[in-house]
Amino acid sequence: MISGATALSFVLICLLGAMAPGPDFLVVTRSAILGGRKAGIAAGLGIALGVFVWVVAIALGVAAILTASAIAFTVVKLIGAAYLIFLGVKAWLAVRRGDYSELKDKVAPDVAPKEAFRQGLLTNLFNPKVAMFFLALIPQFLPHSASTAQTLQLAVLATTVAVVWTFVLATLVGSLRRFFGSGRVRRTMDAVMGTFLVGLGIRVAVQN
Repeated sequence: MISGATALSFVLICLLGAMAPGPDFLVVTRSAILGGRKAGIAAGLGIALGVFVWVVAIALGVAAILTASAIAFTVVKLIGAAYLIFLGVKAWLAVRRGDYSELKDKVAPDVAPKEAFRQGLLTNLFNPKVAMFFLALIPQFLPHSASTAQTLQLAVLATTVAVVWTFVLATLVGSLRRFFGSGRVRRTMDAVMGTFLVGLGIRVAVQN
């Protein structure tokens, strides 16, 4: 088993990594704005599942292969970049349509929890930098003769951090949803989020 001090240090570093603005942050924020707290939490759960998959992949050596292979890394990176751009263009199209009724008049949210979960999961899985982060981090917290169970323990800790942080973020943004109920505000936010997502997708695509 991982010692308490080691686990705490690992959790703190994972929390700092989770709080850094990036694709996951944008997806949770946009989901919470458009779909409310439930959609934001669903996106966070998708991200957390992605984190768990990446850490388990590291335990199985899959992430190491991905990092070692320039072709595999580039393919995953470009798929992730294309998906971010897709989400951004989708937001831009909503701005162009201009169909923004007042939130209080709407029965269904703009983003359903199921869709938000899928967006969170795909955004995380198609971000190879998540694999690089944990591939560099996890060996620092495992003994030389670490067992798979110890690696899975770190996977559970990393997943828990992702769940807790995205829950807090979704709750904070969701609590402000009434403010975002104005059609004008939501149109502005879609334009801003769309721009950030497209810009981030392009940045991911061109970075080495």
